[in-house]
Amino acid sequence: MEKITDYFGSLVFNDAVMKEYLPEDVYKALKKTIEQGKTIDPGIAGDVAQGMKEWAIEKGATHFTHWFQPMTGITAEKHDSFITPTEGGRVLLEFSGKELIKGEADGSSFPTGGLRATFEARGYTAWDPTSYAFVKDGSLCIPTAFYSHGGHALDKKTPLVRSMQALNDASLRLIRLFGNTDAKTVKPTVGAEQEYFLVDKKLYDKREDLRFCGRTLFGAPAPKGQELGDHYYGVIRPRVSAFMKELDKELWMLGIPSKTKHNEAAPAQHEMAPVFTTVNISTDHNQLTMEILKKVAEKHGLVCLLHEKPFGNLNGSGKHNNWSLSTDTGVNLLNPGKTPCENLQFLLILTAVISAVDKHQDLLRLSVASAGNDHRLGGHEAPPAIVSMFLGNELTDILDSIENGTEYTAKAREKMDFGVKTMPSFRKATTDRNRTSPFAFTGNKFEFRMLGAPMSIAGVNTILNTIISEAFDEFSDRLEKAEDFDSEVHAIIREYYGLHKRIIFDGDGYSKEWEEEAERRGLLNLHDAVSALPYYTSKKNVELFGKYNVYSEIELKSRESINIERYNKCLHIEGLTALRMAKEQILPVLSKIGADLSLNLTAKEGAGFTAKYERSIAEKLCELTDGIFEDCATLSDAINKAENSDDILEKAKAYRDLVIPAINSMRSKVDTAETMVDENEWPYPNYCDLLFSV
Repeated sequence: MEKITDYFGSLVFNDAVMKEYLPEDVYKALKKTIEQGKTIDPGIAGDVAQGMKEWAIEKGATHFTHWFQPMTGITAEKHDSFITPTEGGRVLLEFSGKELIKGEADGSSFPTGGLRATFEARGYTAWDPTSYAFVKDGSLCIPTAFYSHGGHALDKKTPLVRSMQALNDASLRLIRLFGNTDAKTVKPTVGAEQEYFLVDKKLYDKREDLRFCGRTLFGAPAPKGQELGDHYYGVIRPRVSAFMKELDKELWMLGIPSKTKHNEAAPAQHEMAPVFTTVNISTDHNQLTMEILKKVAEKHGLVCLLHEKPFGNLNGSGKHNNWSLSTDTGVNLLNPGKTPCENLQFLLILTAVISAVDKHQDLLRLSVASAGNDHRLGGHEAPPAIVSMFLGNELTDILDSIENGTEYTAKAREKMDFGVKTMPSFRKATTDRNRTSPFAFTGNKFEFRMLGAPMSIAGVNTILNTIISEAFDEFSDRLEKAEDFDSEVHAIIREYYGLHKRIIFDGDGYSKEWEEEAERRGLLNLHDAVSALPYYTSKKNVELFGKYNVYSEIELKSRESINIERYNKCLHIEGLTALRMAKEQILPVLSKIGADLSLNLTAKEGAGFTAKYERSIAEKLCELTDGIFEDCATLSDAINKAENSDDILEKAKAYRDLVIPAINSMRSKVDTAETMVDENEWPYPNYCDLLFSV
């Protein structure tokens, strides 16, 4: 029987493989770069390329590709074979150090936000040696950065790596002040929980909204949804179980430590969660995970939906970003310590995170801003659009006591009593969880729950790394000048906690009272992507990212532009799809049904019957049909008005204020009509079929 340990990481050029295929001095030099962030020696590239090629060919690879993450949100790859023709019609298999280090791609065909014009096409890919190469579909995939001829980042990886470097420097500076001289590097680690839906492909193919938009624009609720809670953690159905089994194997072969799988709250919804790893690698892993989810689903006659809200009135799909900080010596800096010094360091770092999140609410909110996530945030277990933090009672009480200068008395942890003698007892956790909190401390990490399922985790972690670097440096500036170190640490905690504790909220994030309270506290409430995205280029944010060399001003402007344009294009597609479905599918069906009902009504009434049912249905369907027809005109006008705007932000406001309400108005009528029509006559599969057929 095949063991997981026999094939885990078998398609990855990992440390064990490098040690086997590279000369010892080359292996040591490359390992220094990976583990300590040392500059790569270009002189070793040839030997690394030779080792990679030999290993990849043994794994069945015939091509190589520079695998990168452009601003599309998905990955990109251009494949070249290893072959080099020789005399006699034969070939050699070659792969040079130059080909490993640098590639060239069309830089204008990807979203650039004005960084490149179409006639300025040159873009470069540059090897990222800190992410392991791997073999996928017969190609050696080399993780790379992607940048323009002018040196601007055209991708998500470059700013992420820059932010990791900034955070490493700031973290080392801070922990050195606490006497830590052992650690050589500090890296953010992330585990990205991934939610998704599975639907039958045959049903999916019959729904234009799913095919073009990734979500259902129309759909009456099924009689049963998630209200019984019976799908959550329920027994996994055989077809889904077979899919998950193959998914795990594919992920494990690529070294992705998929750990957890289960049914989620909504019918047809599921989740996988990996073990933590360095954020750079975790980002690569999550991009691969989303790709493999879709690929494996198709092999099982399924389609994996990653949209933030594929079905109305049910849970949407998020991606929980579990962020922490670890040294190369294995110390998690978000673990409360065992000594007074370690505890003081932990509380200072905790205070830095509180300060950073409060000061940069705008950045965390815009990092998850999209047309799709606007449907998800604020309900059905998704956090609200207002950024807040949850610490739990114990940590909040400790910080309160420091602020107030009072002594903190730890509460005894009571035993959990189940009332059954044979069951093992254990100590109760010091605090509960808050599922409505956007940014919650969960023991030794922070869980940021606002990301939508299809989003790359690179953007939010680039922001987290940068804003916490700033907070660490602010604290180090003061501590390096302090006459009494411990007193100054307490003074910083007291001062910054007092300034920023408004961001801490332990209650119900869905309540109207919290929205009002947040406004009183002065917290931002950016309801939608259009309100959030312009914060990219605020003076504060331009200065922050410029200081840490994470984004230049022009790179920030490009990302603002790209994301606003993506919002506009998404809603343009949704508007056109809704019009097409209404005009070509829904209205013709309703017209035919109305005509048939009229004939039946005339016949029955002519025979002396009252025909109450036919008259009632005919009148209501006629009213709905006319309303849908009128909504088509309204939606068409709204799209035209939005498209006629030359300013992308004004266009986005028009899509938000005109197009979305027009689609919603049409949907309410279409969904009502669906409940009045024989399901065999309705032009596309309904929620009952989509959600309960797998």
